[in-house]
Amino acid sequence: MTRSPGEAARFLLRNAVDALPQGALEKQLERDRPLRVKLGIDPTAPDIHLGHTVVLRKLREFQDLGHTVVLIVGDYTGRVGDPSGRSQLRPQLEAAEIDRNAETYQQQAFTVLHRERTEVRRNSEWLDMPMEDLFRLARTATVAQLLERDDFAKRYGAGEPISVLELLYPLLQGYDSVAVRSDVELGGTDQKFNLLLARDVQQAYGVEPQSVLTMPILPGTDGVQRMSKTAGNYIAVTDPPEEVFGKIMRVPDAAMSLYYELLLEDELDASRPAVESKRAMARALTARFHGEAAAEVAEAHFDRLHVERAAPDDVDEFAFSGDTAHLPAVLADAFGISRSEARRLIDQGGVKLNGEPLANGELDLPGDQLDGALLQIGKRRFKRLRKA
Repeated sequence: MTRSPGEAARFLLRNAVDALPQGALEKQLERDRPLRVKLGIDPTAPDIHLGHTVVLRKLREFQDLGHTVVLIVGDYTGRVGDPSGRSQLRPQLEAAEIDRNAETYQQQAFTVLHRERTEVRRNSEWLDMPMEDLFRLARTATVAQLLERDDFAKRYGAGEPISVLELLYPLLQGYDSVAVRSDVELGGTDQKFNLLLARDVQQAYGVEPQSVLTMPILPGTDGVQRMSKTAGNYIAVTDPPEEVFGKIMRVPDAAMSLYYELLLEDELDASRPAVESKRAMARALTARFHGEAAAEVAEAHFDRLHVERAAPDDVDEFAFSGDTAHLPAVLADAFGISRSEARRLIDQGGVKLNGEPLANGELDLPGDQLDGALLQIGKRRFKRLRKA
């Protein structure tokens, strides 16, 4: 470690929201040993998205300063479902699905973290506990204390159901900190209650309480809701390069400054014009996960579709039959839409054949004329027609 404890603390805290208790991290950094820095992720979906990488990048900074990251894959807490920020019960996932997701989570995390400086643990190692041990854990907090959580309080006040299992979740997460003896725990701002409660759980077990660091939550591609698989506004680190580039280019300009701050801090100049800075971000983030060459190809693909208005190189084919083709039927079958929606798109000029908008009267065309033709809906959906 080349930085003084004060310098290291200022560096690590510069873009954090909360650092609690105040001054605790600097005191921990004064110790003559690497800190154990914990992050828990429940594998409730198969992919890590850019929102997750905000915290992962902070963990990487700890690693670069010589500390050990303890990545906890919540294969047991995932069966409960974290109630943070939820207004209703989470659907329960099958154990096999959680196990599959856990494998992909672990591998995807290493797109950001140093593999050799990361200790990966599954909390089923210690949460598959005897009933007596669960009773002991349950005694470390009161129902009144748990209902202080904002989301629990709102649901309780609105008469919405809160399961006993959900009430146990913060305690189970807190016990993770006991099991791995974490010095620092990171999470999003929605995790603040859980992270602080873990300090109480550690104290109850005679373990020195961790310090807490919370990071801002990245909005999704809509620029409003938090990025999540459920909302469909996410950019997964395993998305193909063309999708990563294209999704970033659709992020609203108003959200760009936050994206720069949380994902690219100091890597690029964010003061350039909006379109130029968005392109630079799309190139940088695509290259981060797929390499420079793939980023160049992805940008060319984007330009071909959205600037030159040309078709992509690889267009799926759709086979139709008959000497005459009824285009609303072809559109419905080729793109998975209703015939009424197909007619509406034709009426609005939203359907093109070989680059030219279809006229309202062009609903039935000779099959030979359509063989090999390029059918397009909107800006990004194409099918190459083939006569069966």
